[in-house]
Amino acid sequence: MKLYDVEISSRLLLGTAQYPSPAILADAVHASRADIVTVSLRRESGRLREGQDFWSLIRGLGVRVLPNTAGCHTAKEAITTARMAREVFGTPWIKLEVIGDSDTLQPDVFGLVDAARALASEGFEVFPYTTEDLVVAERLLEAGCKLLMPWGAPIGSGRGLNNVYGLRSLRAHFPDTPLIVDAGIGLPSHAAAAMEFGYDAVLLNTAVAKAGDPVKMAAAFAQAIEAGRTAYLAQPMEPRDMAAPSTPVFGKASLSG
Repeated sequence: MKLYDVEISSRLLLGTAQYPSPAILADAVHASRADIVTVSLRRESGRLREGQDFWSLIRGLGVRVLPNTAGCHTAKEAITTARMAREVFGTPWIKLEVIGDSDTLQPDVFGLVDAARALASEGFEVFPYTTEDLVVAERLLEAGCKLLMPWGAPIGSGRGLNNVYGLRSLRAHFPDTPLIVDAGIGLPSHAAAAMEFGYDAVLLNTAVAKAGDPVKMAAAFAQAIEAGRTAYLAQPMEPRDMAAPSTPVFGKASLSG
């Protein structure tokens, strides 16, 4: 998988918020086999400092960091946060979030497109957290984004893939654009389903961080994503409305009286 011309071996991207301890976070990242972790400059700077510096922990994981603009509600706020993140992490990558609704945490797609265009013009490589809307997707690509990150369901809800038709349509309309399902994934089966649709990767956080055993859950997601991707490449059979016998009827013995 290539994201902005960077080769990535793992199709699981993992968030770093809400883990019980820094040690569990580190173990979960290793168990997930993720190559990329997301970090919120605004939300995480004062957390997970129980005996060790959070930034040192992240650097020690040996993974690529994808800073995000979590908690930003305007394009201006997101742009400012992205600029700060670039200084802190030394990367042009930014997961762009512009939240429009406080209850659902749905993206403000108008502010998102404006912020994406401004950041792309400054050399940022933008990972936009968006909806499955086809028109918004087109506008984001026109603004300079080279990949899209549609939500599966509201952030932290664990509801899985709420709009299967919309996600499938997005995949069909943009066959050559990297697509990453971001937010709402609650179970490994949700992640496997996204990969079976032909999505390139899955980004999740809460489903692992808030599990009874985050490390085991991280490993489960790694296996599910691999299985889903392999199934997609194997070209699954199409569903049928009627039964079809798996054993041929031709040549079957019959009794006559």
